[in-house]
Amino acid sequence: MQKAYLEPTPDQTFEVVGEGPCNFVKVLARSREMQAAGDIEGACNERFQAFQRLAELIPEDEEINLEWSHRNSRAALELIFASAIDHFLINNFEMSAALLEMLLELDPEDHLEGSELLAFDYLALDEQELFDEVINDVSDKHPGREVLLLWSAFRRDGRLPEGELQRFRTHFAPFFAEFTADEHPADEAYLRDIGSERPSPAAQARELWLQTENLWVLWPGFIDALRAAR
Repeated sequence: MQKAYLEPTPDQTFEVVGEGPCNFVKVLARSREMQAAGDIEGACNERFQAFQRLAELIPEDEEINLEWSHRNSRAALELIFASAIDHFLINNFEMSAALLEMLLELDPEDHLEGSELLAFDYLALDEQELFDEVINDVSDKHPGREVLLLWSAFRRDGRLPEGELQRFRTHFAPFFAEFTADEHPADEAYLRDIGSERPSPAAQARELWLQTENLWVLWPGFIDALRAAR
């Protein structure tokens, strides 16, 4: 018996119907349990293998949009996004970008806001033209967009554009403070704050730093330039 298939809906979308390894709701929950228990490698493998199983279901020559309101389809999309983050954090920017490109094909509305991470991937890969295409899909309310625009300019010209720098300083002051700070402890106070119902802007700023810290280890010159502009 076929374990999984794509079920068309009246809205021109598809639902991923599956059991066992293709019950993506259960796979996602299991990967989170493994991560919480400290089995990071096992959780990453679980997510990537789920992506591979999903990829086998998707026909190459057809446009497939997955139905966001369908639990198993949404879990499948969340697994792709989580695996893209896994690869990003180990500096495998190429694989991370490939996963996110597939995510955006399956979910053009970008419910998970994968465009922002994809923009970081493209800059890490020095794919400026692809970056220019995707940055327009990142909301200008997101502080991550400001970081991206500053880093993109710095990668191109070796300097920070004054206008963007001023906007980062004024519109996203807690983020400017975090990105120019000497230390970024993921201490108990931070963990309590970020885990609360309404995390403070300072905690959100530290979260963005911690999510992108691997980049600044590889490209410390950008952070040095930000600090010089304090």
